[in-house]
Amino acid sequence: MNRIKIIYLVSIFAALASCSKDDYRLDKSVTPFVRFNFLASSAGVPLEYPSVSTTIIPSSSYENKSVKTLKVPVSLTSMDLKSPVVVNFSTATTGDLDTFSVNPESELLFQPNKLTDTIYVSFDQRWKNKQAITLKLENASNPEVHIGNLNTNSPNNVFTINLEDVSTTYTFPVKDLVVKGEAGETIDFKVNFPNGFIPSEIESASIFKFTNGFEYSLTHDDFGDNRSSITYHLTLLEDIQNDDARYETKINLVNITNYIATGNTSLTIVKPIKSQRDVQAYPASKFTDPTNAFYLTYGEHWFNNNENCAWMTFNALTFPVVATKDNPNAILYSDRGTSNPNDDIYHDAFKIGFNVASGTNTVNSFGLKRWFSNESNSAAISPGFNITSALEFFPANGTSKTEGTVLVIPQDITIGSSATNTHVIAISGEGTYKEISNGLFEISFELKLTNDKLFGGTVSTQYRMYNNRTYPKPAALSIPCPKEVTL
Repeated sequence: MNRIKIIYLVSIFAALASCSKDDYRLDKSVTPFVRFNFLASSAGVPLEYPSVSTTIIPSSSYENKSVKTLKVPVSLTSMDLKSPVVVNFSTATTGDLDTFSVNPESELLFQPNKLTDTIYVSFDQRWKNKQAITLKLENASNPEVHIGNLNTNSPNNVFTINLEDVSTTYTFPVKDLVVKGEAGETIDFKVNFPNGFIPSEIESASIFKFTNGFEYSLTHDDFGDNRSSITYHLTLLEDIQNDDARYETKINLVNITNYIATGNTSLTIVKPIKSQRDVQAYPASKFTDPTNAFYLTYGEHWFNNNENCAWMTFNALTFPVVATKDNPNAILYSDRGTSNPNDDIYHDAFKIGFNVASGTNTVNSFGLKRWFSNESNSAAISPGFNITSALEFFPANGTSKTEGTVLVIPQDITIGSSATNTHVIAISGEGTYKEISNGLFEISFELKLTNDKLFGGTVSTQYRMYNNRTYPKPAALSIPCPKEVTL
């Protein structure tokens, strides 16, 4: 019998091993045999149950570039197995024994209705150097069972795992999730690890960066034996039921030691607007004047002043947010005096931002310069002082021209003291706006700033903003206030 016929017969036995004995009839004089039955695709991906193939030839070795548990199947071919058979195997390595563990340790069990068993090779730490792990079938409790294929060319009684350089990455399998907005509501999401992960490397690592638009807690399942993904549970800690408002939180994967964020690295969790907004309500127009490059809005925030909390004033150049024509929130600002629609200018009817009229300096969006000492006013170092899309308005009932809800658009801003000392700060918040007297609008909201190094987490305070420099002084509050921090 030549080699081609031998391989063909082995493939038939591999395919028939999963069938009941009523499904086939073969000569019972064939000697039963046990061998490694590891199959991998042309891309080097191991086939796992329930995937099968009658064309792939079992391999005697595998180049392993993953820290996921590797499953090595061992199959027993027998025409009429009457009783259980135990097969012993040994494990040897050219490297560090602590790099991996094997389960079961040395014995495989085959039964009349179970002709395949599996050796699980798990990796509890990252190997430093390339090494080989050799699994060898030694003997069977039934002396009639031959160790290896019934040939000398491809016996498959030894299987070698070559541990190569490994690259561990992670990604989100989905980009967006929607919540109802009820306190106590929980949604689940996964982080996938295509090449697996080492629990000790992940358990205390900060793999996320957050831009939070609502309060929530985050937990995850025990790592267990599944090294392909981690399931996280996000639980809302507050009701976000305003139908006129969109609430949004972003969770981004960041690069850490040994793990690179790839593919889809951002997950957006949204409680969408349920009511429609009429662009003709145009609340952004109450706080901007596109004809005046130096138009200011005026504000006060509850802040520490010589160890006492007080309303502290600020102002900032305020501009509309340019929108594309196809944006559902776009409203025509100017046709430039031409009949050509391609040069028309549109603004977002519901958003405003803060920026300089020209140059490379910065404005004082939300009075943020009072929050810090030693800050740089250069846009190259502290671009976060210019928040070009900062507030979004949601008219009451979608149509009100006098009142509604406002959100601080969740985003990350960068503020620093020098090019080598910058800090990424997540901002968010919400509140209301209302016409409090003829033509005078007040925005009342809470602003939240998050940065572990600067604030030890999240800090917040109350804000009032006006579209005129003359406004009633806000009443004093009985709440704490943040202090200036040094960058």
